[in-house]
Amino acid sequence: MGTATKVMAEIPVLFSDVLKASKRISPYVHRTPVFTSSTADELTGRKLFFKAELLQKTGSFKARGSLNATILAKERNPSLNGTVTHSSGNHGQGVAWSARCVGVPSYVVVPSMAPASKKNAIRSYGAHLVECGTKPSDRIETYERVQKEKGLEFIPPYDHPDVIAGQGTIGLEFMEQVPELDAILVPTSGGGMGSGIAIAAKHIKPDVKVFIVSPKGKMLEECFKTGKRLWPEPPQYLDTLADAIRLQQLGHITFPILTQLAEKEVFEMSDEEMVQGMRFVMQRMKLVVEAASGASVAAAMSEKMKAMDPAMKNIGVILCGGNVDIDHLPW
Repeated sequence: MGTATKVMAEIPVLFSDVLKASKRISPYVHRTPVFTSSTADELTGRKLFFKAELLQKTGSFKARGSLNATILAKERNPSLNGTVTHSSGNHGQGVAWSARCVGVPSYVVVPSMAPASKKNAIRSYGAHLVECGTKPSDRIETYERVQKEKGLEFIPPYDHPDVIAGQGTIGLEFMEQVPELDAILVPTSGGGMGSGIAIAAKHIKPDVKVFIVSPKGKMLEECFKTGKRLWPEPPQYLDTLADAIRLQQLGHITFPILTQLAEKEVFEMSDEEMVQGMRFVMQRMKLVVEAASGASVAAAMSEKMKAMDPAMKNIGVILCGGNVDIDHLPW
């Protein structure tokens, strides 16, 4: 515990922040259930526990971090004009829903190629939808313009302590629900959820392992092992059907957190493997999940996982969201 405490003291989000976030958001969000599958256990030779964030408000884990950040923004500025963010879909829904909970307007900048189902959902929560170009820089330029014009508070998708603390409530819940977890597989884009889960889970059980799951091409294993940001600038999107985890880079806050707390081994999954993960959960567990969730399922069933220490028996799998476009399933 001594080593874990030393590491945690260097990180800008503390376990106490996660506890406060849990108390702050609990009147609004769901305590999501954990599912098991005997078929998955037989296929992997381990015991898998699926944390169903697809059943969270707005259909993904993003509701947690965005609500925590929005409530705190309103507390700091009672005359808050509203909030703004950029998102490929899930975070935008979270911010729109959070703003409605708090009673302020919201503006969500969305790239034009985001699924229509996610755009419609953002509008359904009352947000003003602003479309932008397809590059990450287009998002930033557009949200900064809207923020300046309207005098809004920016709610980042991942790279903010309040957002990370909110996402950390997943790890807090999961460890309460399944104390015997040996490892957790976390689908990752910018790293807010992975950072929050690692902070909470490793505080509760320092020897639990947090593995990051990403699409092919994220280069995380090289970055973790060197401790350096090896990504090209400006930030790029990966060519993957998993729109929720398309961003190649981690954030400037989340990268050092995950470099310290996550395992150096990273699961990079192909689109085909993600689709197989989606299909398994839909067919065998009767849960509708998106490709990012399929990534963590595929990682749990991968040859790389099979080759890992057999003493690591109880594996947590984050089903991060279920906002799949049912009119355009990948198969």
